[in-house]
Amino acid sequence: MQAGSGGSLAFVAAVFFVYWSCSRYRLLRLALVLAANYLFCVHFGLLYVALIPACSGLDFLAGLGLVRFRRRGIRLSLVALSVAVNLALLAGSRHMALLVRLAGSATGWDWVFPLGLSFYSLQSLTYTIELYRRDAEGTTSPLTYLAAASFFPTLQAGPITRLPDLVKQLAARPHLSREDGGRAFFLIGLGLLKKTLIADYLALNLVNRVFDTPNLYSGLEALIAVYAYSLQLYYDFSAYTDIARGFALLLGIKLPINFDRPYQSANLTEFWRRWHISFSNWLRDYVYFSLPGNRTRLMPYVNLVITMVLAGLWHGITWPFAVWGLLHGAGLAGTRAWLRWRGQPGPISKPWRRTIAVICTYHFVCFTWLFFRSRSLSDAAAMLGRIASLTPGFENISLTIAAVTLVSAAALCVSRQIYTRTMEAFAQRPFYVHAVVLVIVAAAIELTAGRGNAPFIYSRF
Repeated sequence: MQAGSGGSLAFVAAVFFVYWSCSRYRLLRLALVLAANYLFCVHFGLLYVALIPACSGLDFLAGLGLVRFRRRGIRLSLVALSVAVNLALLAGSRHMALLVRLAGSATGWDWVFPLGLSFYSLQSLTYTIELYRRDAEGTTSPLTYLAAASFFPTLQAGPITRLPDLVKQLAARPHLSREDGGRAFFLIGLGLLKKTLIADYLALNLVNRVFDTPNLYSGLEALIAVYAYSLQLYYDFSAYTDIARGFALLLGIKLPINFDRPYQSANLTEFWRRWHISFSNWLRDYVYFSLPGNRTRLMPYVNLVITMVLAGLWHGITWPFAVWGLLHGAGLAGTRAWLRWRGQPGPISKPWRRTIAVICTYHFVCFTWLFFRSRSLSDAAAMLGRIASLTPGFENISLTIAAVTLVSAAALCVSRQIYTRTMEAFAQRPFYVHAVVLVIVAAAIELTAGRGNAPFIYSRF
């Protein structure tokens, strides 16, 4: 069940009406959320209905122990158990294909997880690690915890929400104003449009073709494909986040913002404060700060590289992902060293200097995206070689492709103020206007689905 599909919209609509009809009764609404979570999982396989409750139950019990016990040895054992189980779940669901290939010749077994649980695992770890650090309060309600741990809008591709915050929201009596309902419909509709009109179109008509067979295209077309991939990736992932936040908001739950105009960043540090914010914060709080030597002169730079290499390998145990992480880690370390040498200056005041910094940062990010998209280092080298040839020719860039690319690139320049004013103006409209607009958007997308669409990129991570 892909977020934004007709089936998912119908599923959320059914959950919405039943949820608010019993919203006054805490146990009933929590049971409904939990049932919705597991129904969502059933779409991917019955295994998840056993696997996720078992892992969630273990983390809940570990949380109870972390709240109750004060002895450091016991607490360390409990959090270590939680970390081990969740990392094993992450590795198994994400890299089962690799394990199968290693044993395939002997077993003939070729089954893989249809739903990766890496976002679930990272989100679950926020609960036990926060309790171990005594930075949050736990819950004694198994129903509340289980409903939060497998909350279906975040299960497939985030945003990674800190479970203690999600537990508090689910435990409190929900409230949905007309304005929040309008914001939810705005996010869902915007996400659907981003996914179908930009991300899928660029993927199917340009990006996939060029990256699969770069030698069939000119050097300039290959370069345009890299730019188009940067747009595809942003609009695809931000679309999923918008839809997930909209689904959750319809249930009175506010999920964190995951993107904040990242391609307007003037350096890599700023980029990672704007791109995949929930994952960036997770890496900072639970990986980077956990590495030793952060108060020394050299180790903070080394730890940045280690953190980003691990981030790359989280996406997949391949050399291109490792190179992508290494490049970003080295870039972040270099940025930190530069800012420290300059005395930690504030934002760039002169517009022309910031413009140059934004252009340079964007092109570095595009260079790293080339590795992120490539299946192997040889594929990345082929793309780089084709781009370096700078052979002219735009025969495969139609007017429609050019228009979608330019319009979507221009949309990245929309300011936060314009975006917010647009959302609030829509939110002020009557509820039936919100519903009609969303139905029109969904119907239009269903009518154009015959041209093909692709799964959300991050649903496989």
